[in-house]
Amino acid sequence: MARVNSQRNLVAIVVGVALVVLVGMQFVKTIPPGQVGVATLFGNVQAEGYTQGLHVPVNPLYRWTTFDARQKTHLETANVPSQDQLQTRLDVSVQYRIDGGMAPDILEQTGDPESAVRVHLIPKLRSLLREQGKSIKRAEDFFLEATQDTLQTALTEGLKDYLAPKGIIVSAVLIRDITLPPFIVEAIEQKKEREQAVERERAELERVRTELQQQVARAEAGRAAAEEEAARKVILADAQAYEITQINNAIARNPAYIQLQSLEALKAISKDPASKMYFMDGSSPMPLPLMHLGDTQTMQQ
Repeated sequence: MARVNSQRNLVAIVVGVALVVLVGMQFVKTIPPGQVGVATLFGNVQAEGYTQGLHVPVNPLYRWTTFDARQKTHLETANVPSQDQLQTRLDVSVQYRIDGGMAPDILEQTGDPESAVRVHLIPKLRSLLREQGKSIKRAEDFFLEATQDTLQTALTEGLKDYLAPKGIIVSAVLIRDITLPPFIVEAIEQKKEREQAVERERAELERVRTELQQQVARAEAGRAAAEEEAARKVILADAQAYEITQINNAIARNPAYIQLQSLEALKAISKDPASKMYFMDGSSPMPLPLMHLGDTQTMQQ
């Protein structure tokens, strides 16, 4: 009997502890990271939100709505008219987050975070896009860097001022893409093609000009070489004329000069491997070789 009573007591203790834990958990609330909890009691929104972490004790009768307060991006595409009455499609990104401190006001006035974005952010963004488009003269001006910077700054500041009191904090508005009307795109492409054709013609003219310069340079080099060759020939002719003049002068001053030259010629002839023999008339003023010893017919004469 004692053992049975002991087991019953143990079961009762376990059940009691479980009941205490279950009841105690109703007084504990854990908010996930990056989120804010908003409590309502019988339809009344509690003035203070609950940040991430463990909160003890809390009223077990609360009903909870969780707001994601982390950074988010809203993508929007809109047709924006410019002053030339043309509509340009803009794709923009709005970086924002929910103000955790105003989560109770958002829940009471608008609803969940998606409702706040749908009710406040999107309509204001579209309105600002149309308003800013009116300040742009031509549709193609959207591609100007200065125009894009001005547009992004105006959209960011306009959304910040309008949405901050409503619990949405905007950090930036970025232009993702710009699509002009089709006929403007075609005109721009044609303009680019004309510019490319002009660049090709300019490159061809530059090539021709370079070739002409090279031809002129080669002609100049040839002319300079011809002048140098002519000058060389003139110098050589002058040297030969000088040599002839000097020889004539030597002959005129010394009649034996020609005899000396004849002897030099004979010395050169004697080196012929055929071992020929020549006779000279020593009494002649020009003792040149008279005959070849190996020429039999000449010797007989």
